[in-house]
Amino acid sequence: MNRFTTMIFLLVAAVSGPVEADTRWQYKTGGRVYSTPLIVEDTIFFGSGDHRFYAVNKDTGENEWSFETGGAVHSSAAIKDNLLFFGSADGHLYAVDQESGEMVWKFASAGEKANGLWDYYLSSPAVDDNRVFWGSGDGHVYALDAATGKLHWKFNTGDIVHASPVLYKDKVYIGGFDGHLYALGKDDGTLAWKFKTVGATYFPKGEIQKAALVEDDVVYFGSRDYNIYALDANTGRGKWNLKQPQGWIIATPVEHEGSIYFGTSDAHIFYSMSKETGTVNWTVPVNMRVYGTATVDRGTVYFGTFDGKVMGVDHASGETRWEFQTESSKRNYNTVYDDDGKFREDFKLYGADYLTPEKMIHALGSILSSPVIDDGVIYFGSSDGHLYSVELP
Repeated sequence: MNRFTTMIFLLVAAVSGPVEADTRWQYKTGGRVYSTPLIVEDTIFFGSGDHRFYAVNKDTGENEWSFETGGAVHSSAAIKDNLLFFGSADGHLYAVDQESGEMVWKFASAGEKANGLWDYYLSSPAVDDNRVFWGSGDGHVYALDAATGKLHWKFNTGDIVHASPVLYKDKVYIGGFDGHLYALGKDDGTLAWKFKTVGATYFPKGEIQKAALVEDDVVYFGSRDYNIYALDANTGRGKWNLKQPQGWIIATPVEHEGSIYFGTSDAHIFYSMSKETGTVNWTVPVNMRVYGTATVDRGTVYFGTFDGKVMGVDHASGETRWEFQTESSKRNYNTVYDDDGKFREDFKLYGADYLTPEKMIHALGSILSSPVIDDGVIYFGSSDGHLYSVELP
């Protein structure tokens, strides 16, 4: 898109509202897709709740191969030397050949478990040099040989670790359901420092559910204690924090031009903040939770919501520029929302029966997957079981 075309697009958006998009292709799996797609050349790799890990052609949406595990694959993949690494709810970390989909090795943890209904993700591995790092529901952080799966070291946090490790300089940064953010030595797993979240009345542990963002020697992460934190990456000392009193902050922040962007859980708000000071630039109300990480492309911030939409907002103003809605969302929206986009009077999000409304929300094609953009196309998974490919304007 050249400058003239971009100006025309922005003018049209300003006059007529957000541009709506059509599906390029969609690939159907047998379970919900929470994982973030990994694109390698012409293939897109992702996991599904149907216990399978998939390789799909990114241009046609045709299946190249799939690999079956013993549990839901709500872990995203990492790649090193033609090996794909991903975790499964069967308690194993798998290494699978990129071309054939054949297993090269698997490593067994002491077993997986979940922390309640909203513990949707598994830890996604990170790979560096010849080692792969991974967290598990058994409470450990593992470092394994990438070629063989041999254990180098493990670190016990004492509680579920479903956040994904982040590698920065000589350390591994990872949070857990015990409410600590850990900085571990990459070589031997020794503890450099740990930071305890403040906690909240009903969530005293201040659980950390997803990955941190580490940039310019600062660690940014959210917690179930309603806070987003910024810590010195070298010492673990606080730089700033912001408490959002209405709900958890699960989403990993993304950085762009000096600001960080992230969504919230029950507050139903998307934030832009100064990464230096923690002051709020702007907020955008949304109709449902945002758990996935946003992505930024050509000045537009894209993120998915639990009501089955992907939004594209201007990074400077927060103005909505683009929108995609799943067919499931279009079909079932009025079971949850009224004509004004508010919850129906007969819909209770958190009541004695909280399972039924949660199923109704996922019937909208909730997007917990973090979108990925490649060559002007956005890819993401949905609770309706599809991986979507949608062309951007």
